[in-house]
Formats: sequence, C-alpha cells, structure tokens
Amino acid sequence: MTAPLKHSDPITVDVALGDRAYDIVIGRDVLPSLGGRVAALRPGARTAIVTDRNVAKHWLEKTEASLAEAGIATSRVIVEEGEGSKTYAGLEQVSEALIAAKIERNDLVIALGGGVVGDLAGFAAAILRRGVDFVQVPTSLLAQVDSSVGGKTGINSPKGKNLLGAFHQPVLVVADTAVLDTLSPRQFRAGYAEVAKYGVLGDEAFFAWLETNHADIFAGGAAREHAIATSCRAKAAIVARDERETGERALLNLGHTFGHALEAATGFSDRLFHGEGVSVGMVLAAELSAQLGMIAEQDAMRVRRHLAEVGLPTHLQDIAGFSQEGLADADALMALMAQDKKVKRGRLTFILLGAVGGAVIAPDVEPSLVRDFLQAKLERRA
Repeated sequence: MTAPLKHSDPITVDVALGDRAYDIVIGRDVLPSLGGRVAALRPGARTAIVTDRNVAKHWLEKTEASLAEAGIATSRVIVEEGEGSKTYAGLEQVSEALIAAKIERNDLVIALGGGVVGDLAGFAAAILRRGVDFVQVPTSLLAQVDSSVGGKTGINSPKGKNLLGAFHQPVLVVADTAVLDTLSPRQFRAGYAEVAKYGVLGDEAFFAWLETNHADIFAGGAAREHAIATSCRAKAAIVARDERETGERALLNLGHTFGHALEAATGFSDRLFHGEGVSVGMVLAAELSAQLGMIAEQDAMRVRRHLAEVGLPTHLQDIAGFSQEGLADADALMALMAQDKKVKRGRLTFILLGAVGGAVIAPDVEPSLVRDFLQAKLERRA
C-alpha cells in the first residue's frame, strides 16, 4: 500500500445505507464548497451552525461565507469547547437555540467542530421536532476519521461516556484536511489513535503502512488524505453492514471499553483526551489478548511501540494525575467499565485481538481476570 505523491482532487467515500446513503468528501481546501453542496442537496433550506468558541475563531466566518455565497440563510450557536459541553446542560443550550432560530424539519443543522460538537449537534438535531437532518463538518482528525461518520450522536452522563444518545445519520460529511493545520500537536496525536485503530482492528497492511508513513501524515503531506480516506472507507463498510451495532460494528470500539472508563475516571477533562484514552485502551486490549494466549506478546509490543513512537500514551502511568483516587484503583475502573454500552445482562464484552489486523468480539470475559490484569498494570513501575 502506497500513498499518492501529491495532493489529489477531493476523495468521495460513500456510506451505503440505501435511501439514507451519504457522501464523505475528503480533501484539502474543500470547505469553500460546502455552500454549493448544501444547496444542491437541500434547495431552499435554512441552516444553523453549531460550533465551539475555539473552532469559531478559525473557521466560522469561512463557513458562513460559503453558505452565503450559495444563497443559504444561516444562524450560529456557539458552545464552550471540550467535553464539558456534552452534557444535559449543553444539550439544552443547543436545542433551545435551534428552536429560537426557527429551524424546521426541512432545514439543516451543521456541526462545525470536533467530536464533541458533532455528537452534541447531531443529538440535538435527532430530537429537534422529532428529527432534523444535519451535516457534519469535522475539524479534528478524530472527528474526520471516526465520530463524524456512522450516525452515533449523544452526550455524557456523570456515570459514563455517551450513555445518552441516538443513531442519527448525517446527510453529508465535508472533511477539509487543511483545517487540521490549526490543531495543537497533542490534539492531532489524539486523533491519530483512531487512525491506527482501523489498522489494528481489521487491516494489517494499513497498519504496516502507517508504521512507515506516519511522519508524512503528521507533516500534512498527501499521506494525510490517504490515511483519512482509508479510515473512512473502513468505517463506512462496517456501518453499512451493521448500522445499529448489533454485531460487527462493536469491533470499532477496540480500546474504548478501557478508554471510556479512563476518561470517566479523569472527569472527562483535559487530563486525558478521548484519543489518548483509546491509545491506552488499545494497548491494554492487546496486552490482555496476549495474556489470554490469543496473540503473541511481540504483537502486543508492536501495537504499543507504534503508538508510543508517535507520542501517544501507552501505559496507565502516562496519564496526568495517575496517582489520584479512582484512576489507580482497579475496582473503581471495573465499576466504570460496568457502565459500558456493550455490557449485556451485567457481563462485560471486550474487543480483543486474534491478530494485528484481526479484532474479535469477546463476550463474557471473566471480571476477576480483568480485575487482576488491571491491578498488575497499575502496579507497573514507570
């Protein structure tokens, strides 16, 4: 697998969901085309842009200009950045603002931002007037390769991540890779964890390509579009086969059972970005797989080595404030994992590895085994 040598025309990935199919448009400087695409998709519709304060500084006016050029009326809803907006209060703020803007069922909500904005705006659209269509304009790497695709929307509960939400597919995704240039190095690295995830869970050749080409992805070269498109194709194919996560879509949660518990333990704060939690969670999943004899220890080491090479956390001890109560407590982490959405009748389900590039769904993993595994990892010396 090789990347193109130069930036190409926009790449379009189809999410094949019958009469609810939609396109993911990926490319450098595709944001100015948003207005024309929305006008062609929904003639006469008005729009409301939901974004956060940081994204608004960089991209709100450009987004509004594109819509205005296409003759589309729009309003803006600005929330605070970060997981703190993905709450009951944040949902109320956005929902009431959309009602005040008189967004009707034939209009569109536009989610301009990262995963938090996409999840929040998408959930508000799903419940507004019992369902208003929305467009995803993801501005983080994590959102472009994962959260903007597939229709999962929602907010957090104090008891866990994404426990309230709805499946509500967007009608269009416009992923401009140029907007990623404004991300901090830490934000970009966190998003890269989700890119690596697609290789680890289902495409060993892609993972090997990432091991060789990750520097060009971080530098903004043509490998970036290739990695994003490959990730989106992988997710789109799984979503098309299992939209509601009744089977194989659960594989996309590789690293998330551990990761979501770690996010909850750190209070959904900047101590641990989502992608950083996924990185630690993927390593834990690989190491648990090795302990169970499902993969060789060298395979687990390969996953850990690559994530560490790009600067992602790979051990529990890498998380800020590791020694604080909750994070270094195996029983507390087990209690948080018990709230995972994949729990069935109280039994934990993990996504583990049968090979690098071969994730499997592992139901009924013995809790005492996981607890002892976590305890051993917590006792590891830095």
